[in-house]
Amino acid sequence: MSPTDELKLEPTPSQTVGPFFGYALPFPGGPDVAPAGHPDTITVHGYVYDGEGRPIPDAILDFWQAGPDGSRAGSPGSLRVDAANGELLGRDGVRFTGFGRAATTGDGHWALHTLPPAADTPYIAVGVFARGLLHHLYTRIYLPGTPDDALLSSLTPERRGTLRARQDGRAYRFDVRLQGEEPEETVFLDFA
Repeated sequence: MSPTDELKLEPTPSQTVGPFFGYALPFPGGPDVAPAGHPDTITVHGYVYDGEGRPIPDAILDFWQAGPDGSRAGSPGSLRVDAANGELLGRDGVRFTGFGRAATTGDGHWALHTLPPAADTPYIAVGVFARGLLHHLYTRIYLPGTPDDALLSSLTPERRGTLRARQDGRAYRFDVRLQGEEPEETVFLDFA
């Protein structure tokens, strides 16, 4: 091939997500976005299910959200490391970082401890990583009583319901269904 010939490269094919490299996946305090002891802390929790309705025991969910004041800047401090021994310490427990990570347990359950998002950005963005996925998936969690935004308004009422958490005692329940018949499958967003 001469230097003037155009080199045509094919894209590298995707591989399934995982197995995960264990460093920082998950990390100590990953699901604790709210500062320790904050009086407005809420718990959002649920399960991740596959297309057959079985819980997925080894999924990881990343969460991003605006602070209650509308700030999208967050705060560093999620991945602190002990300078003496290199041990991963996790969060400092004092600041709202806007980012969280939770792994599912053996029964597919996850939980996030955070502050309610701001009214102008009324959702918690979620990235889902699980075995069998060629690419991670994106969705959103809207708390009960949140007015419809442009995304929710574009969906049928049944599909809209897959993005709304429901009251579960003093917490909010939000299950992620990776596949299934509509309206049960969670609405996922395409950012391509």
